[in-house]
Order: sequence, then C-alpha cells, then structure tokens
Amino acid sequence: MNLSLASIPRPAAADERLRAACVAVDGILLGKPEAVRLAFACLVAGGHLLLEDLPGMGKTVLAHALARSVGLAFNRVQFTSDMLPGDLTGAAVFDRDQGKFVFHPGPIFTQVLLADEINRASPKTQSALLEAMEERQVSSDGDSRPLPRPFFVIATQNPVDQLSTNPLPEAQLDRFLMRLSLGYPDAAAEIEMLRGEDRRELLERLPAAIDAETLAALQAQARAVHASDALLAYVRALAEHTRLAAGLRYGLSPRGALALLAAGRAWALFAGRDHVLPADVQAVFPAVAIHRLGLGDTRDAERAAGQILAAVPLP
Repeated sequence: MNLSLASIPRPAAADERLRAACVAVDGILLGKPEAVRLAFACLVAGGHLLLEDLPGMGKTVLAHALARSVGLAFNRVQFTSDMLPGDLTGAAVFDRDQGKFVFHPGPIFTQVLLADEINRASPKTQSALLEAMEERQVSSDGDSRPLPRPFFVIATQNPVDQLSTNPLPEAQLDRFLMRLSLGYPDAAAEIEMLRGEDRRELLERLPAAIDAETLAALQAQARAVHASDALLAYVRALAEHTRLAAGLRYGLSPRGALALLAAGRAWALFAGRDHVLPADVQAVFPAVAIHRLGLGDTRDAERAAGQILAAVPLP
C-alpha cells in the first residue's frame, strides 16, 4: 500500500524542532551548519554516517551532540588493532548459577553508536559492525538479536595515509549513506571556541529537542515525501553519468541511487516541503556520492561531484 504524507501522523512543529536541534548542535560544534544539517538528514533518511578527518576536528563532539539533541541512547567505542568482534557485539558467558551460557550484550546495543577510528580495527571487526549496520541485528551462537530502533552508526576514520590504518573496502564504504569531512573552522568560529566554555560541559547541558518517537515519525514522513517521475529521471541520470564519466573508478550503484533519493527526501523535509526538488538532490549529492566514486582524495571527489552536477541537465 502506498503511503502519503497525509496518512502519517505529523508531530506538531516537528520539522521546526528538528531545525532547532540543528541550531543547538551547531552552537556547540560552531561554524559547521551545513555539515550538521547533512548529519541530521542522514539520520532522518535512516542511513549511517562516516566522518573522515584529522584528529581534533570535532567528529566526536558532533556525534555526541546529535545523540543528545534527539534524546537517544549513546555509546562510544574506540576501535583498536587488537579489538575483537565480540568486544563490540557481545558474547555468551557461562553463568554458574543458571548452569548455562548467558549472552552479555556489547556496546553495539544502543541507538547511536560512535565507532571511533573504525579504520584502526581489523577487517574482521569492521565486518562485524558493518553486518550489524545492514541487518540491524547481531548473530551470536546461532541466535539473532535485534538492535534497538532507531539504530544509527556514526563512524570516524583518520586519513588513510596515517599509520596503523586499515582502509574500508569500497563494498563496505557503500554501507554508509553519507561521508562528511568537517575541516578546519573559520576564524570567527575558532575564536568563539577559544573564548567559550569547554565543549564537554556544553554537551552535558544540551537539551533534547525531539525524542525517539518524533524521530520515527519524521523518518516515516521522509520516506513518504513525493518524488516526481522527472525527479526520479534526474537521479537516474546523475547515477548514469557517474558510470560513464572519465576519471572515475566506479559509478553509483542502484543502491547508491536509492541512497541519493532518500537523502534528497530528508533534505526536502527540512525545508518543510512534501516533494523533492532537484536542488535537494544537488545539496546532498557530494556527501552521498563522493565515497562511492573510488577516489581516495576527498578534494578530487568533491571536484568530480561538482562536475557531474554541472554536466547533467536539470529536469
């Protein structure tokens, strides 16, 4: 059965509260309103987020502030080279009182998981996380255990040229709806940061602007935002161009095109519209596409994304 926006309960002023949450998070991160909005759009679209940047750029602050602003349970896991999959997912431990093995959930059983420095972990541990991201459940000892809903992963990784890193393969990168780089703050934002309070103290006082129930309703609204046939043809034309463009190792897969549409719908919802415009797709295209094009250098990928958008005619 097709859903319409009218058939989904709309929380009072939910999109205004969502925008207020963005403003509150940017007030802590400082000077990154577009990155914050893209992170929220990724959450509303039901995807997962990859943050790639140098240490100290605010990746952890963004993840923690986002979780607090939407009232979700939050866990942070520092990935290391000796980390085992069971350290993340949990394991069965023999309980003498009960005379049997009892499963002890790992830190992955939360609503927002910060997987810090994911590319420092072994490929096996990376795969355990990425399987949970895709299936929304953890398999252990023959049993499947569902993860909480919503389940949102924010993974961070250092640039791949740093020591002791295991780059994510392209097939695993594709599991992330978006990849963002925060970059250095501008002068005004950095001065304000130096003048202001400690970010951790500000995080402790950050109120929840929405709750899990409202977020679930917003995610349902985003899925129901209308995309016209012309808009769908535009998304398909963008994907087709990436498959034919010179200089790109890969083109957008059908899953990548679906991710682009989902992100565009979430971006339209931020604007309070019930339909997607080409401008919505263009706004999210770099974040959705650049890690799927097989270009290791973020600047090259961003340049390629701009060239693709310029080359594909608007509907």
